[in-house]
Amino acid sequence: MTDLTRLPGDGLFVGRARTSEASHPLVVTVRAGEVIDITSSAAPTVRDLCELKDPAAYVRSARAKAIGTLEDIAANSFESQRDAKKPILLSPVDLQAVKASGVTFVVSLL
Repeated sequence: MTDLTRLPGDGLFVGRARTSEASHPLVVTVRAGEVIDITSSAAPTVRDLCELKDPAAYVRSARAKAIGTLEDIAANSFESQRDAKKPILLSPVDLQAVKASGVTFVVSLL
């Protein structure tokens, strides 16, 4: 199996995760191998984060809470191995329209 947790050291990553404690998906980033919840009123969704004046600066400086290691959360994200009490990764796409070859997939909005 490919190592899903090996990321470039100079990368800035954003995604979403679900935890059993939250009633909604969390906006997350990865810092030093930890998945960090950066959800806030300024960026409650990835779409809102992308609409900020400087999304990268927000991701770098957002107050955050670690929800687990990337290794553990990535391993738990496979449905066949999932423990519902532990966090999982979700698609980073939430409320954005997704385009491919000039076609907007309206279903991605639902």
